[in-house]
Amino acid sequence: MPTVDLMATPPEADLVPPEVSVIVISYNTREMTLECLQTICDQTKTAHEVILLDNASKDGSVEAVAEAFPDTILMAEADNHGFAQGNNIAIRAKARGRYVLLLNPDTLVLDGAIDRLMAFAKANPDAKIWGGRTLYGDRSLNPTNCWRKMSLWGLISQLTGLSSLFRNSGLFNPEGYGGWSRDSEREVDIVTGCFLLIERAFWDELGGFDATYVMYGEEADLCLRARAKGARPRITPEAEIVHYVGASDTVRKDQLVRLLRAKTTLVRRHFPAWQRGLGITLLRLWPWSRWQAARARAALSGKADHRASAEAWSSVWSRRAEWRDGYPEVEHQARAC
Repeated sequence: MPTVDLMATPPEADLVPPEVSVIVISYNTREMTLECLQTICDQTKTAHEVILLDNASKDGSVEAVAEAFPDTILMAEADNHGFAQGNNIAIRAKARGRYVLLLNPDTLVLDGAIDRLMAFAKANPDAKIWGGRTLYGDRSLNPTNCWRKMSLWGLISQLTGLSSLFRNSGLFNPEGYGGWSRDSEREVDIVTGCFLLIERAFWDELGGFDATYVMYGEEADLCLRARAKGARPRITPEAEIVHYVGASDTVRKDQLVRLLRAKTTLVRRHFPAWQRGLGITLLRLWPWSRWQAARARAALSGKADHRASAEAWSSVWSRRAEWRDGYPEVEHQARAC
């Protein structure tokens, strides 16, 4: 079934394109989406348009957004395209801004964060991809705004549990930039897609997201391909948002399966050829090691949360046929914008 376009862009708007197109991809997050859209409206002075693509929600998101935010460009999809392809579709079909901002529906824009991120981008054009600082709902640091690319050492630390035991160590938790509180401007390998700014022309040059990544990994792949073209992504602590994390993907076991698929695909695509076999082996052993560790904790403590963790990792290990080879390849043309 085709997209139901609930709002056609007014003809006169074509004469003055917005500076930034804010892209929100929603799936059964009605109340959070409404709150997110309100904070965009309240906190943003930069000339902008908001494009919301809804991935066939069943919670009344489309109707609620259409009523509360009639100026939002709303694309009501009959199918769930996932995050990567949803952004590709929305940007290709509707985005008119010089810049494109990817913003999760489970976020809140704080203190002019979009304006601040735009100013940061203009002051640091060579970065080509820009991000800000993310907080949890209680306003404590949410360190998932950026990541270092995976490495063999990082996978070894993950497999042995060192990255969990020493989360604040840059040595033992390299992928998570352990010990850095995200309170300084810095070049990073990967900006998370919950709050990622990029020029539309560069997005098109990269071909947008690779639709191979149905959920998770798409922004890592995008940033690594961008770095190969000379980009040096940067984040600023001056642009802050709340990111509640995972609101539309709440079953932890399914999340982990998707994450492992994505990570395996990233190793296959971005590790040097001589490291790929070892990297995939280390990644495949990670859920088993987490299961065994959780079993030991549960046996020693008897705590319900430790038993639940052991059950989750056991389930992920039993489903290894689903993730061990990563996502199936998708033709490049399928993601071209």
